[in-house]
Amino acid sequence: QASQEELKAAYRRLCMLYHPDKHRDPELKTQAERLFNLVHQAYEVLSDPQTRAIYDIYGRRGLEMEGWEVVERKRTPAEIREEFERLQREREERRLQQRTNPKGTISVGIDATDLFDRYDEEYEDVPGSSFPQIEINKMHISQSIEAPLTATDTAILSGNLSTQNGNGGGSINLALRRVTSAKGWGELEFGAGDLQGPLFGLKIFRNLTPRCFITTNCALQFSSRGIRPGLTTVLARNLDKNTMGYLQWRWGIQSAMNTSIVRDTKTSHFTVALQLGIPHSFMMVSYQHKFQDEDQTRVKGSLKAGFFGTIVEYGAERKISRHSILGATISVGVPQGVSLKIKLNRASQTYFFPVHLTDQLLPSAVFYATVGPLVIYFAMHRLIIKPYLRAQKERELEKQRESTASDILQKKQEAEAAVRLMQESVRRIIEAEEARMGLIVVNAWYGKFVNDNSRKNEKVKVIDVTVPLQCLVKDSKLILTEASKAGLPGFYDPCVGEEKSLKVLYQFRGVLHQVMSADNEALRIPKQSHRIDADG
Repeated sequence: QASQEELKAAYRRLCMLYHPDKHRDPELKTQAERLFNLVHQAYEVLSDPQTRAIYDIYGRRGLEMEGWEVVERKRTPAEIREEFERLQREREERRLQQRTNPKGTISVGIDATDLFDRYDEEYEDVPGSSFPQIEINKMHISQSIEAPLTATDTAILSGNLSTQNGNGGGSINLALRRVTSAKGWGELEFGAGDLQGPLFGLKIFRNLTPRCFITTNCALQFSSRGIRPGLTTVLARNLDKNTMGYLQWRWGIQSAMNTSIVRDTKTSHFTVALQLGIPHSFMMVSYQHKFQDEDQTRVKGSLKAGFFGTIVEYGAERKISRHSILGATISVGVPQGVSLKIKLNRASQTYFFPVHLTDQLLPSAVFYATVGPLVIYFAMHRLIIKPYLRAQKERELEKQRESTASDILQKKQEAEAAVRLMQESVRRIIEAEEARMGLIVVNAWYGKFVNDNSRKNEKVKVIDVTVPLQCLVKDSKLILTEASKAGLPGFYDPCVGEEKSLKVLYQFRGVLHQVMSADNEALRIPKQSHRIDADG
C-alpha cells in the first residue's frame, strides 16, 4: 500500500546510504555499487504501475512469466491478474499431456479366525495343527488413470482384478468426460469383463442452483441372463454452510431409496442415513472428531442396524508422514462377528487390509483387536516412524541448504557489506536519538532461538542485526510489515527452512524494552507492553 511519495523517500534514503561516491575505500565502493544497482532495479519495478501490480500480486515469478511484452500498458491490477491467469492457462495446456492423475486401491482380505475359533479336538493329530492357520482368502486390485484430451475433455481408463477362495476375474472400463459448462458435465462409460458382459453407462452432473445439484447415472449391463438396466439418481442440497442433505433413488438389481444428512465442520463430521430397499434396509449414524494437531488425528464411531443385523464400528486415523495416513477400525456385529480393518493412504494409493478375527462376539477378540494395533502403532511410531521422519526432515533441510548455498552466501555477503556501509548513517541516527531520548537499539538478533527444554539438543542459529535495525529507525519509530525479515537491508537467512524470530532489546526514554517477534509477524516499536519491569 506504499504511495509513490513513500517509495521515492525510501529510494532516496537507500541511495544516500549505498551511493558509491560516498565511500572512498575501494572495497566498500565496489560493494556499494552492487547494492546501489539492486536498489535501482527494485525502484524500477515498483515505480512502474504495471510491473508493480504484477509484483504485488505474483512476486518475482510473475515478472519472469513469458508473454508480458505483448500486454498493453496502462492496465488495471484486475486486468493484469486476468492476463496472468490467461498466460498460466496456456502454460497449463502445454502440460496437459504430462498429467495422468493415477489412483489405485489394493485390498488384501485375511482370515484369522483360527486365532480365536480353534478346532483342537478335530485337528489335534494333524502335523502343525498347534499353530493357528492365518490365510489370505481374497484380494482386490484396482487402478485408474486420467488422460486430459483438451481443456474440457478427459479420458479415464480403469481396471480391476479380484480373487476370492481360488476364484477370480477382472474388468476394464473406459470413460469419456466432457465439461459442458460451469454448471455441469457428462460422462460416457464403456466396460467389459470375464465375469460380467459388456457395460454401457451415462452419467450426468448438473448444478440446479448455487446450493443444489443432481447426479444421474444410467447403465446397461449385458450378461448371460440378459440385459440388466440400472438407474441411480442423487439430489443434493446445501442446508447450511456446513451441512448437506442427500436423496438417492436406485432402480435395478438392488433397488433402494436412501436419504442422508452430512454435517462437516473444522472439528467434526456427522452423518445420519436411512435406506429402504431390496435386499437391504438399514439406519446408520456415524460421528468423527477431528483433533486440531499437526498429525491430523481423527477418532470415529458408527452404528448401523438393518435387516442384515447390527454393526458397531470404532477407530482412529493419523497422519504418519507428509503423504501417508494410517487408520484402523474395529467392526463388531451380529452375525458378522469381529473384524479389524487397517487402511493406509499413501498419496493417491490406498492399501486396505480387512482381518476377520471371529464369527462370534468374543470379548477376547474385541480386546486384542483394540489394544493390539495401539501397542504396535506406538511402538512403531517411537522406534521407526519418528526417527525416520526426523532423519527425512534433516535430509530435506540439508538438501535445501545445499541448493541455496550459493544464493545464501551471496545474500550474506550483501548483508555484511550493507552493515559496513550503514555504520556512518547509524552513528548519526544514534546521536540524533540520544539527543531526544528516543529509540536506540541496544541489541537485536535474528534466526532460530531454542527456548523449549524438549529442543535443548538443537543448535541456536542467529545473526546480529543491531546495526541494520537501528538504520531503519525514523523519528523514534521502527515499523516492520508482515513479511519475512530475511529480505530487510543488512539481513539474510541464517537457517534455511527453519522457524525464525527477531529478538530486540531497545531503549526508549531511557528505559529498557524487549520484544520477540515471529519472522512474518508485523512489528511496531516502541510499545509500553515491551517495557522491562525494573523490579523483575
